[in-house]
Amino acid sequence: MIDKKFFINNVQNDWRYLLEKEIKKNYFNSIISTIKSCQKKQLLNPDPKKIFRAFKETNLTNLKLVILGQDPYHGENQANGLAFGVDNKTKTPPSLINIFKEIYESTHHEPNANKDLLHWAHQGVLLLNTSLSVELFKPNSHAEIGWSILTNAVIKEISTVKKNIVFFLWGKNAQKKELLIDSSKHLVLKTSHPSPLSVYRGFRGCNHFLEANSFFKKNNLTEIDW
Repeated sequence: MIDKKFFINNVQNDWRYLLEKEIKKNYFNSIISTIKSCQKKQLLNPDPKKIFRAFKETNLTNLKLVILGQDPYHGENQANGLAFGVDNKTKTPPSLINIFKEIYESTHHEPNANKDLLHWAHQGVLLLNTSLSVELFKPNSHAEIGWSILTNAVIKEISTVKKNIVFFLWGKNAQKKELLIDSSKHLVLKTSHPSPLSVYRGFRGCNHFLEANSFFKKNNLTEIDW
């Protein structure tokens, strides 16, 4: 049964206190209602158990970097609960191809991450979409159901309680979150979305992966193995 406990039971780490506080609020009732309706029609992405997966795979204590996506992939069997990631048996989406290409072109090394991106998540990279669900084949279909309230709360919390976090804000949806981040404590890197429609508007050649590791090195923090 999909209820508020269902979501929180999938997160057993230090995000739980914040998520528990948010799901008790009235706006989350709208989210649950929409998800139930969408799942009943077999049109929900990702699987409900994976909606909070970004928090399950990357805890707040070890957080180093936030990659903000738009909403989950809307193709069949694509979304895996991590922004830009897909299961390893799934065909690599164009946005992820462009991400891996940028890593190779800027670092001159093939990425060590598989396409599920767990390699990044387990190093402290929060792969967070601004909306955590979507209707199959309808991008942005859940953008107005309340997810932005929750993801705003998450970004604010990170900005407040952490320091020296790197934020990758790719595309206009992600860049709306910039006002929530204290740039005197954190590094904010912005460019276009890596999708084929906008990759040439700044993402290609942005060097964000190099800049992030330079920032970590300067602050005596472990670099990310991309």
